[in-house]
Amino acid sequence: MNILERIRGGGDRAAATERPPRPECWVEISESVSRLCSFDAAGSGSRSISVKVIQDSRPIHDKLVDSFLNKFFPSGYPYSVNEGYLTYTKFRVLQHFSSAMLHVLSTQSLLFAAGLRPTPAQATAVSWILKDGMQHAGKLICSSMGARMDSEPKSWRILADVLYDLGTALEVVSPLCTQLFLEVAGLGNFAKGMAVVAARATRLPIYSSFAKEGNLSDLFAKGEAISTLFNVMGIGAGIGLASTVCSTTQGKLIAGPLLSAVHIYGVIQEMRATPVNTLNPQRTAMIVADFIKSGKVSSPAELRYKEDLLFPNRVIEEAGSVKIGQPLRKVFSPRLVEQLRATFPGEKFLLSQKSSRTYMVLERSASGEDALRGWLVAAFASEMERSGAGSRDDAVLSEAYEKMERVFPTFVSEVRSRGWYTDQFLDGNCSRVAFAKFR
Repeated sequence: MNILERIRGGGDRAAATERPPRPECWVEISESVSRLCSFDAAGSGSRSISVKVIQDSRPIHDKLVDSFLNKFFPSGYPYSVNEGYLTYTKFRVLQHFSSAMLHVLSTQSLLFAAGLRPTPAQATAVSWILKDGMQHAGKLICSSMGARMDSEPKSWRILADVLYDLGTALEVVSPLCTQLFLEVAGLGNFAKGMAVVAARATRLPIYSSFAKEGNLSDLFAKGEAISTLFNVMGIGAGIGLASTVCSTTQGKLIAGPLLSAVHIYGVIQEMRATPVNTLNPQRTAMIVADFIKSGKVSSPAELRYKEDLLFPNRVIEEAGSVKIGQPLRKVFSPRLVEQLRATFPGEKFLLSQKSSRTYMVLERSASGEDALRGWLVAAFASEMERSGAGSRDDAVLSEAYEKMERVFPTFVSEVRSRGWYTDQFLDGNCSRVAFAKFR
């Protein structure tokens, strides 16, 4: 009797009684491993796959590697995630390891400044006491910037680690100004409080960019497992460092900046490897610029290393030098508003060209598609002006709008097929408008 027959066990008896059909199952044999796979019917009508190892004659080394991958990487890796996840994870390891070592050094310095013996056991208790005050204030202030974090999660994630290292640096130097211990420690924890909120708020959009099969929870869980593992290892290495070359403040002042540089380098490389697929001003401009230059639409993975993470609000000339989010009253006159609404009938954007910039204002319910339409008009108008094809601003905008209408169905279809999410446009806290009869 083969494996499937033993599993199904007694087909004749099943025929004699009324029972629901068993889910389909099969055995997959790969090298020295046999796995029993089956479909599990979910309540919603969707189905997931259950996998169970029934025979494994691999060497112990291969088993350990597989066990590690199962615990710290999403199921189905590497096929269940988007490009760049391994690079992101490697630098995430570097980031957490160096950050944990810095934490040990800073808490030891705080204890020394407070006149206590800097043992690891005391470091934990004192660190938690010091956090409770100014750190909560930092969290409250940073929590009001959530919309901006949605728009630029990469930049805010880097800023979070810079703030964290700034807070750590203040703790490290606290023994040099013992008379201002509470002020220095409070400012350090204030910066760390802001860092904690920014890091947590940007975690979901970053993990979402890697979720290829709706496996966001699995990605999140495995990412946190990796963070925890290397944080613990970093704490151990930090304790060793604190008891040897960094047992003095001078040693910490040398090692601290080096570890901080490694930490920030790690998080920058993490963010560069992340293929965020939501539309914000910078990514929308980059998509349109590539389309204007080459006639092709770049994917999130192709654009990730081109994003400017330090100055994300820069304008891109090839995409029309669009500046978005200015209050309507500052860039449009009442007469111009009526004129533009006639030029762009039924649209959820308004465009105004002033000197070398194109100002765009979006209607409150505008989506990523609406933003793409407006950006294409701005880019075509800018291209016409550079070539001298248009005579007046209103004529150029009208011609650019007609050109956009012709190419947009093909363009937006390609944008979606390349993996971009067009239902929303994330512009942070930029100003939008609401007209009584806008569409």
